[in-house]
Amino acid sequence: MTLTIRDIAQMAGVSRATVSKVINNYDGVNEQTKHKVLEIIEKTGYQPTFSAKSLATKKSKLIALIYAGKINVEFNHPFFNEVISSFQKSIGALGYDIIIFSNETFNKENVDYLARCRHFRLDGCLIIAGEEVEHAVSELDDSDIPCIGIDIELTGLNSSYVMTDNFKVSQLAVEHLYLNAIREVGYIAGKEDSDISNLRLEGFLQTMSQFGMYTEQEWIKHGNFFEDSGYEEMQQILLEDSLPKAVIAGSDMMAFGAMRAIKEHGLSIPKDIQIIGCDDVEACHYMEPALSTIKQDKQKIGRLAAYKLNDLINGVTGLKPSLVDPELVMRGSSCHVTENIKA
Repeated sequence: MTLTIRDIAQMAGVSRATVSKVINNYDGVNEQTKHKVLEIIEKTGYQPTFSAKSLATKKSKLIALIYAGKINVEFNHPFFNEVISSFQKSIGALGYDIIIFSNETFNKENVDYLARCRHFRLDGCLIIAGEEVEHAVSELDDSDIPCIGIDIELTGLNSSYVMTDNFKVSQLAVEHLYLNAIREVGYIAGKEDSDISNLRLEGFLQTMSQFGMYTEQEWIKHGNFFEDSGYEEMQQILLEDSLPKAVIAGSDMMAFGAMRAIKEHGLSIPKDIQIIGCDDVEACHYMEPALSTIKQDKQKIGRLAAYKLNDLINGVTGLKPSLVDPELVMRGSSCHVTENIKA
């Protein structure tokens, strides 16, 4: 027997409208009810009925948003929130809706993004990189489902990705310090197994070498892109006998933590140690002093991801990765220049 939305509503003891909201990921349904409806859908194998138009075109006009990885990206993450907002506006204007996949079952055998895509007859996926990305993402990348990654390198025949040119991120910061007579620089990177972090660290080390600038191994630390790790790693740097004149952090969040540690140590920013972050999140303006940073063009990243995914869905092949140029934005935490520097 083919189940209908009425059957699911009766099993869950809710209205058909509520089931429809859950299926389409709309607001207005409490978490307990949503969980109950989704559990029944999973157990029964129910598949939503699509419109005649979508069946005729074999397109559902639905896109999956996947926050991949063991450490999930929060919905209010200041960088990804802006990227997703830009993506949502652009992909919506192209006629698509978005459903969000949970990865709460990470490390369990039944994680299967590809099966979920086929279940909902999705046209494509936007994949946001987390840490320790699941094997299920690789399976999706290798499939015939069009996929676009943000901060994750997808290599499938129906995939591509968009990210900031992460080598240039650190290159811009080091060049700025060099041009302002700063030669002794430390660096707080993300996790050692993070591709994004390693690209930024490579940019730092190579540009430091290019200009004959000085760093010590004890001034290079690894955190996890969040504020507490920036604080902890900066505390370790501050225990050294000699200190850098500036520290570059691989994210604004880590830079915020580093600034807190420096102040607690009784030092002044930027007089004693200058700080440069990365991302240009809104909170940079409200730090004391305001944080100098490498701006990622979040609006452009989101728009590029939307249009590239639409092209893949419509059969365009051979799409190359897109690397978006960063921009140096100077504020009070680093020495002043009269204009911003673009890559």
